[in-house]
Amino acid sequence: MHLAHLRLRDFRNYPRLDVDFSPGFQLLLGDNAQGKTNILEAVYLLATLRSFRGVGGAQMIRHGQKGYFVGAQVVGQGGHEIKMYWAARERNLSLDGLPVKKLGNYLGTLRTVIFCTEDLELVKGAARSRRRFLDLLLAQTNPGYLPLLQRYMQAVRARNALLKQRSSDAAALESFSRELIATGTQLIRARAELIPRFSPLARLAYRRISHDAEELRIEYQPSVKNDFAVELALSRAREQSYRSTLVGPHRDEVQLLLNEKSAAQFGSEGQKRTLAIALKMAQAEYLTGIHGSAPVLLIDDVMGELDVKRRSGLLPLLEQARKTSGQVFMTCTEENWPRELGRDLFRWEVKSGMLTAT
Repeated sequence: MHLAHLRLRDFRNYPRLDVDFSPGFQLLLGDNAQGKTNILEAVYLLATLRSFRGVGGAQMIRHGQKGYFVGAQVVGQGGHEIKMYWAARERNLSLDGLPVKKLGNYLGTLRTVIFCTEDLELVKGAARSRRRFLDLLLAQTNPGYLPLLQRYMQAVRARNALLKQRSSDAAALESFSRELIATGTQLIRARAELIPRFSPLARLAYRRISHDAEELRIEYQPSVKNDFAVELALSRAREQSYRSTLVGPHRDEVQLLLNEKSAAQFGSEGQKRTLAIALKMAQAEYLTGIHGSAPVLLIDDVMGELDVKRRSGLLPLLEQARKTSGQVFMTCTEENWPRELGRDLFRWEVKSGMLTAT
């Protein structure tokens, strides 16, 4: 799978861009604030319909314009054309000329894994970041997971709205509770089944980068310990007090342990950074194993932040992408691009919202 063509209109600092890409390494070189990361953001947006920077659509519109357009030609088992337009009052998404009505039918058209400084939130951020990581991985590999998650979250929001009322409708609350339990039980099962398949890849990736410095263990801690219906009923008094649904997959945690100690609490900055990269490496390898083709790797200045020892642990993944005709987009400055990648790559100069092959 690779991105063959990218078209931008009024996206971030790009008034207009049309560029073709081949499989292989695409090295985006330029000073800060020239638009390197914006390219990665556009590619990630095409894959997941969200920004990895955690911002909304309005922030991605070029200053002074009404909306942005992002389009692409994707080559996988077949060819696909994606067109996306976003404005405050108009949003359109089409695949191969037809409007996308169900996200489950769209996700997977382009698969990406992003490596960026925001990845540190996976380790030291709130549990929501780790839940979102699991959910994205499951949505990328299980077609039924996203609709299930959407139904569950709709039930959570509806229950919470009822719980906030002074006198809630008991019958309506019971109806949403049944939906919560039915969908939530399936989410818990899918997450619990994922962890033992994903953990060995993450452990191996961490050992490669850290050179066996510590042992990683990933522990899934569901909010529901035994019977969802019983635990939800027992939490009713607390729910009335907090006016919120307190039990369910939306409260799950994923513990990341280094030598059986919490990485968030006891890990050094170097260990946390190594762990974040290991999780993303494992994500890429897991997707490759499931789909038989590597996702597009997006690497935003991460190599410049790693010492030579840790950098060498990441190189096997990049080498694998090279051997399997995968595609990698990497942003660097002229000073810090990793020379150990060799010269078998495509260099692009990024300057003031323009891309030039060098």
